Amino acid sequence: MFSVLDMFTIGVGPSSSHTVGPMCAAQAFASSLEESGAVSRVGRIRVVLYGSLSLTGLGHGTDRAILAGLEGNVPATVDTDYLLSVRERCAHDGTIHVNGTNAIAYDDDGDMVFDRWKRLAPHPNGMRFQAFDAQGNIIDEQVWYSIGGGFIRRGRIDDALISNHEQTPASSQPPKDSGNDETAEYGDGVPYPFVSCDGLIDLCRKHHLSIADVVWANETARRSPQEVRDRLTRIWNVMSHCIDAGCASATPTLPGGLDVPRRAPLMYRRLAANSDVLRRDRRISSALESSDSAWVALFAMSVSEENAGGGRVVTAPTNGSAGIIPAVLEYYWHFVESADDEGVRTFLLTAGAVGYLFKRNASISGAEVGCQGEVGVACSMAAAGLAAVMGGTPEQVENAAEIGIEHNLGLTCDPVGGLVQIPCIERNAMAANTAINAVRMAMLGDGSHIVSLDQAIATMKQTGEDMMSKYKETSKGGLAVNVVEC
Repeated sequence: MFSVLDMFTIGVGPSSSHTVGPMCAAQAFASSLEESGAVSRVGRIRVVLYGSLSLTGLGHGTDRAILAGLEGNVPATVDTDYLLSVRERCAHDGTIHVNGTNAIAYDDDGDMVFDRWKRLAPHPNGMRFQAFDAQGNIIDEQVWYSIGGGFIRRGRIDDALISNHEQTPASSQPPKDSGNDETAEYGDGVPYPFVSCDGLIDLCRKHHLSIADVVWANETARRSPQEVRDRLTRIWNVMSHCIDAGCASATPTLPGGLDVPRRAPLMYRRLAANSDVLRRDRRISSALESSDSAWVALFAMSVSEENAGGGRVVTAPTNGSAGIIPAVLEYYWHFVESADDEGVRTFLLTAGAVGYLFKRNASISGAEVGCQGEVGVACSMAAAGLAAVMGGTPEQVENAAEIGIEHNLGLTCDPVGGLVQIPCIERNAMAANTAINAVRMAMLGDGSHIVSLDQAIATMKQTGEDMMSKYKETSKGGLAVNVVEC
């Protein structure tokens, strides 16, 4: 069953939908061959990428991720250096090792196909896996979709193919997996199921609980409190380490061909020359008014650059927006005097609940609704988490989350060169500071406001449906075509 903690998964850059999801799908396909006993008969595997995966997959490392998945790797533990070179190694050797053991032939030209003209109707991020025996007969064929945030769903092999320029037909059903129906209520059989923010706030009022209390009760109904704490601590530790790694990186530019310079190391040195926030023991203030936006921008950019470089990150809720929640959480840790470990858990549980509502009732896929579903959602989640640890009521938390998404509505996904670099890195920095400003506004009020978070989520979904496909992670519109690639 769905867990709010699934909104934060440990993986690798640069993209949750184009790197993490395809790796998971490939690993699932390879595992199914192993489990069925068919793997010993496999002589060749062919992968066809459609839609956004075909248009920006090279920039996102989709091909490398799929090969790593077929070789049995998963995003949380894959060696990042291996991931950067796996396609070149497979192409040079002419082989891949299914699940790390069974060596089969690999033709880089014919076995990894980017169909740039077609997409599978149910979702823009579709892929087809085909396993053949030595005589060329199909042993198994599966269709998978990467639906955002690293989440995957299995489709049907007869799902319709349409032009990349067509909208999804009204008759087409979204991809679902019978074992994980995303339209189910959160935590069926747990104490406090909810499917809307209004319903969540009603639960808080009725039972005199915070949003984090509701989520904690649901999560600990299915696993031990220690397991939940450990998982939250692990998430926070990886986020923190990612910021440190981004600030200390000795790599001057990001990969991909644009030669985008890493700016976080220089920013860190300049800011630390005055006072090194990352290294001092004491926090400097207990008030939101003292925020140093330059440090917040640094936190966000350091994570985003690590992601763009293929490093270890926390998908929160996607890789393209992975810098926002860590930046705001790091702000809380270093700039709020009362910050403690319990506050970190409260922040993540609250943010996760808001992320779940977006995932369930709209989308967190840039290929489906544009960057409003990634950076906009992360901004909303971060605002909710910070409002909660600053003592906000459930109503104030909802207000902060609504402000966070309202001012990101309509945000397009138009990465230059198909890379998660321009405008993605700076966009994370801007959104992190927007989240903090949203909390300032919400905390100055009593939580009452006209536009509800549920209404804003519905609006985001409608806006995404109306958005032209070229502005949804295809690199065929916006900055992607108006910036000359050098």
